Amino acid sequence: MPEGDTVWQAARRLHSALAGKVLLRSDLRVPRLATTDLTGRAVLEVIPRGKHLLTRVEGGLTLHSHLRMDGSWKVFANGQRWTGGPAHQIRAILGNAERTAVGYRLPVLELLRTTDEDRAVGHLGPDLLGPDWDPDLALANLLKDPDRPLGEALLDQRNLAGIGNVFKSELCYLLGVTPWLPVGHLPADRAAKLPELAKRLLEYNRDRPIRRTTGTTSTSSTTGASRTPSTPRTTNRRVPDLFVYGRAPRPCLRCGTPIRIADQGDGSRERPTYWCPTCQRGPAPAPTAPHRDRPRTAG
Repeated sequence: MPEGDTVWQAARRLHSALAGKVLLRSDLRVPRLATTDLTGRAVLEVIPRGKHLLTRVEGGLTLHSHLRMDGSWKVFANGQRWTGGPAHQIRAILGNAERTAVGYRLPVLELLRTTDEDRAVGHLGPDLLGPDWDPDLALANLLKDPDRPLGEALLDQRNLAGIGNVFKSELCYLLGVTPWLPVGHLPADRAAKLPELAKRLLEYNRDRPIRRTTGTTSTSSTTGASRTPSTPRTTNRRVPDLFVYGRAPRPCLRCGTPIRIADQGDGSRERPTYWCPTCQRGPAPAPTAPHRDRPRTAG
C-alpha cells in the first residue's frame, strides 16, 4: 500500500539502479507512449514528490508515475527472473547494462518535459519527506476548511503530500481524535503537533521494510494513567506493527476496546478507516463488519 514512505523507498531503489547510466532498454506499455523510445539516454535522477515518482532523463524529459493502491516498481539484476506479477500487468521497463526496472500495475504513466513537471505535481502541498517541507504551511492548509473531517483533510495531497489511508488512521489515533472530527475542532495543542508528528512517522518508516508506528517491540511496564499512544499496553508478546489500521475487531493496544472500522469519503473510493472508540474522541459512524478479504485502500 504505497504512501510517502514506500514511494521514497521506491525512488531510492530506482535511483540507485538507474541514475548515471545509459538506458539500453525502454518499453512503455501504455497506448500514448507505445512508440516512445528512451534508449540511448542517461537517467539523471529519480526523485519522489509526495506519492509521485519523477524519473528524469537526458534531453529534458521526465517519466512521471504514480502507484496509487497497488502499483509498484521492481528492480532486477539482468538475467534475474522477474517476480512482480504477470507479464500483462507490466506498464514500463527501463534497463541498462546492469539492472532492469519494471513498473507493474502503474495507473499513471506519462512523459513530460522536465520544465513541465508542475503539471503533474504542482498542486501538491508541502512534502513530508521532501526539501520543501513547511510545517506551518501544512497546518495552515489543513485549517483552511475547518468543517472538513480530519481524515479527509489529511488525505488531500494539496494540504500536505505523503499521507495515505494507513498513516491517516494511525495519525488520528496518536492524536487521540477520530478521523471524522472536523479539523477546526482539533484542540490547539494537538493541531500544533500534527505536522511534525506526521513527519516523524514517515521519516521513521522510510528506511524500514515493514511499516511500523508502535515503536520498539519491547516496552517497559506502564500503568493506565501514564500510558501514551506511543506506549502499547501489551508487554509480554510481540507488539503489532500498527495501532489500529487493519486490526478490527482486535483489542486496542492501550485500553483493550475492540478496534472499529468504517468507510470514510464521498463514496467514489472505498477507504476503510480504523479507530478506537475509547481512546479517540469525536464523531464516528456506525462501524462496519471487518472482512478478512476486504481490500485495504492506501490512499
